[in-house]
Amino acid sequence: MLHILGKAASINVRKVLWTCEELHLPYEREDWGSGFRTTHDPAFLALNPNAMVPVLRDGELVLWESNTICRYLCAREGRDDLLPVDPRGRAEVEKWMDWQMGELNNSWRYAFMSLVRQSPAHQDATQLAAGIAGWNAMMGVLEQQLQRTGAHVCGERFTVADIVLGLSVKRWLMAPLPHPDYPAIAAYHARLAHKTAAFAG
Repeated sequence: MLHILGKAASINVRKVLWTCEELHLPYEREDWGSGFRTTHDPAFLALNPNAMVPVLRDGELVLWESNTICRYLCAREGRDDLLPVDPRGRAEVEKWMDWQMGELNNSWRYAFMSLVRQSPAHQDATQLAAGIAGWNAMMGVLEQQLQRTGAHVCGERFTVADIVLGLSVKRWLMAPLPHPDYPAIAAYHARLAHKTAAFAG
């Protein structure tokens, strides 16, 4: 039985939950994080010294970093439809997963903390405007890719890259900010909406 540590409201935990559902893997989940048990508890830090969710326990194996966990589970189950085994196909999927974790995530941090979390430390108007512009610009990169593929991030086939980016799209659409008209993203979001409860959360 897989054990997932992290609250279900976390976008990074939902990546792992969605992956488990795609793979039909049973799991047990424990609530850790803001509002629940603190990730600074020594027991949690022994598993992830970064004090971040999610953490996956698979027998003796302990993994953190949500995208790594998703890739591991797909490879563990031999699901080359979600994570190709050929080097070029796998690199394309991992490229977009790494872009999500790096470029896209870094673009939305200030605006998300200001507009959604209402953080008093993130209310500078100039930085907020720059944050919104940066977030929308990164979503423009995704819009261009989806216009090229006409379906999913890496082409016609749904992959694990769509799990991590689908949740990122949902976060962007739900944020109270001006959204450019990105029709390919809107169609992509509608295409994914039926997939899983982890996407709807």
